[in-house]
Amino acid sequence: MKVIVLGAGVIGTTTAWFLAKSGHEVTVVEREAQAASETSYANGGQISVSHAEPWANPSAPKKLMQWLGREDAPLLFRLRLDPAQWRWCAHFLSECRPSRTNRNIAQIVHLGLYSRATLQALRAETGIRYDHLEKGILHFYTSQQELDAAQAPAEVMRAHGCDLDMIGADQVIAIEPALRHARPSIVGGSMTRADESGDARKFTLALAEMCRNAGVAFKYSTQALGFDREGDRVTGVHLRRADGGYLTASADAYVLALGSYSAAMARPLGIDLLIYPAKGYSVTLPVEREDYATTTSLTDDEYKLVFSRLGDRLRIAGTAELNGYNLELNPVRCAAILKRTLDLFPGVGRPEAAEYWTGLRPATPSNVPYIGRTKVKNLFLNTGHGTLGWTHSCGSARAIADIVSGRKPEVDFAFTGL
Repeated sequence: MKVIVLGAGVIGTTTAWFLAKSGHEVTVVEREAQAASETSYANGGQISVSHAEPWANPSAPKKLMQWLGREDAPLLFRLRLDPAQWRWCAHFLSECRPSRTNRNIAQIVHLGLYSRATLQALRAETGIRYDHLEKGILHFYTSQQELDAAQAPAEVMRAHGCDLDMIGADQVIAIEPALRHARPSIVGGSMTRADESGDARKFTLALAEMCRNAGVAFKYSTQALGFDREGDRVTGVHLRRADGGYLTASADAYVLALGSYSAAMARPLGIDLLIYPAKGYSVTLPVEREDYATTTSLTDDEYKLVFSRLGDRLRIAGTAELNGYNLELNPVRCAAILKRTLDLFPGVGRPEAAEYWTGLRPATPSNVPYIGRTKVKNLFLNTGHGTLGWTHSCGSARAIADIVSGRKPEVDFAFTGL
């Protein structure tokens, strides 16, 4: 079949790869000049099956009340006169019930395990390189209350196959000696040795080149504007080129992988996607002192930050700001991330060398993405991955390629439309 994939982030590009491997003729449409130029550009770098507890959990409402009004809050709601934001928030609160949280953890873990294995198989097959490390992810806690609260979600993750071990503070330092300066405040942690890290942008750019070599066509600097529909099928997608010209492209099937912009694209077709942009931040710091820099990928529970070593760089990412489609860098949030980094790893790098970035994560209230069919028979979804787009990219791409091809995916996941 001819398949058009909308979006060339890590989700769209991996989707193109697995569709091409399934024998389809694939075209990718991307509004930027190259792949991985928006949300996949500078994310936290973690392949984190262990990061499966969703934002919406029983402790979230109380934390959100405590964080109100704090510019540096890990999760910042900027209340707007935006019905979509209020509707999303209402669904978010409904997902905070324990039964919903446990269900969502199961979905996230199943997809994460499948995706990590798929990435490993792709790496073995292609030899793709992207500053990846296979040293696991170490999650450390500086609050005994938060450590205690992490025990129950950890049990749920283990029950679904995640190899997460709760460890003591001394074990945390033994695994990552660079945390020695923070030892007085660390009360414990968890370790998932099978998790990984790597540069999502490097991966996506390299895979896009492999896709081109496999016959995939990329239409860069081309924006998707909307669909033509006849009955229960899409008959074409309207595109605008960089030169201002317009065209309509047609295919047998279409895959929507536009991240935070997917909901607006689907709405005129009567498809209601609960996706809202959650603005995340990252700081990339050149490493100047090896003995002060982590080589294990870390998650800082108190500040909701992740740390990944990407070659000679340290990538620090996290926090979330619900503020519509605003992409302005908030200097307070940038400064808070850098300060926390230098508090943990004093001397690791020069503050003036830091590079700041922000991107819009396509968040669903449950943190479970939309993958599968829609009521429009030849339109498929691979979107809404929130903070786990890099983690879930290969698995969700392989699964949607199976669905488009008429096969049943191998992973136990609640696919849409199936």
